[in-house]
Amino acid sequence: MAKNVKDLLAEANGAVPKLSPAEAVEKIRSGDVLVVDVRDPTEVQQTGRIKGAVNVSRGMLEFRADPESQYHNPVFQKDKTILLHCASGGRSALAGKTLQEMGYTTVFNIGGFKDLAEAGIDTEPV
Repeated sequence: MAKNVKDLLAEANGAVPKLSPAEAVEKIRSGDVLVVDVRDPTEVQQTGRIKGAVNVSRGMLEFRADPESQYHNPVFQKDKTILLHCASGGRSALAGKTLQEMGYTTVFNIGGFKDLAEAGIDTEPV
């Protein structure tokens, strides 16, 4: 049977651990993590980004994360802890499941940008 977005999100949310904004702030401050913002560039330009985050739109994630791809971004390392966020947490959950399927082992969904900014995470304009 075909899946719908609700099914895909339920699977992703079941597979990818979700951190609260406070837990995300703590992990980021501890260092040695890659924060990936999977929002579209226009969204990031409107609101800014988490300081030091890499913006890779959801549609380009597989290409940037695959070392065999000509579009690979070397910041993606399979042994690195990856924290994903978007505007509300849906795209970051789907992105996390995709990265797990690609062999990334320590992947977390940290939810939506607004909640993270309100929790005191350092942000910067783009």
